[in-house]
Amino acid sequence: MAGTLAGVARELVSDGAPGYAVDDPLPIAAGAPYTFYLPSAERLAAIMVGDQVKLIIRGVPPGTEYDAERMWVSVTAIDGDAMVGALDNQPFDISQLKPGDEIRFRRSDIIDATLEGDDRDRIGLVERREYWERCLVDNSVICDGDKVGYVYREEPDMTDPDDKYPDSGWRIRGESHLAVDGDEDGPTPKYIALGAVLNCDDSWLSLIDAPVGSAFMRNVATGEFVPYVDFPTVEGDVTSTLQ
Repeated sequence: MAGTLAGVARELVSDGAPGYAVDDPLPIAAGAPYTFYLPSAERLAAIMVGDQVKLIIRGVPPGTEYDAERMWVSVTAIDGDAMVGALDNQPFDISQLKPGDEIRFRRSDIIDATLEGDDRDRIGLVERREYWERCLVDNSVICDGDKVGYVYREEPDMTDPDDKYPDSGWRIRGESHLAVDGDEDGPTPKYIALGAVLNCDDSWLSLIDAPVGSAFMRNVATGEFVPYVDFPTVEGDVTSTLQ
C-alpha cells in the first residue's frame, strides 16, 4: 500500500467531466474559532480504515443550490496523510456523486470523525466551551466590521419553545452607532449565536458570564470595557433598533 495514495488530489476532474473537490477546513476554522471546531491532532492521528470521517465536498462544476455539502465518508485506505473512502451520504446538490462513490482526501481535510468502538471513539475528544446561546447584536458588527462598543445583559425573553439554543440575554451594540441618540435609521439587530459575534470581535469575552443587569461600555481611549450603570435597553421585537 505504501506510496499508492501519495499526492492524492483534492480536486478530482477528468477531461472536463464533472467531478468534486474537498475543501481545506483550516481557513474556515481560523476565521470562525468560536463556531467551527476541528478534531484534535490526537483524534486525527487515530483514524483507521473502517472509521467514518466528515468532509466538506463541493461539486465541480458547482451545484445550483449549495456551494458545498458536509458529508460522511467511510475510510477504506490510508497512506500517511492521504486517504480514500466511500461516500456514505446522498448529496443534495452534487448530481455527479452518489453513496458508495470513491472520495480522495487528506487527513487535514477532516472536520469530524467517528472511530469504531466505544473506547476508540473517546480518543482525542476535547472538552471545550461552546457559545451557541443566542443574543441580539447590531448587524454592523456582523456584516460591516464594526467593533463591539456596548454590551448589556437583560432577562432572556426571546427563546421560543422549539428553539434548540436559548436566548442568553446579551444585547450588543456596535461602536459606530453609540454616539447617535434616537437613531431611527440605526442598524437592525440580528438574533444569532454568541459565537458568531465572538468570531467578529471577542474583546468582550471576559464579560460573558456577567449576571443579568450587567452593562459595559468600551473606553475609547483604552479599548477596555468599563461598567455602565444607566444603560439603555432593547425595546420592541427583533426588527427594532438597539437604542
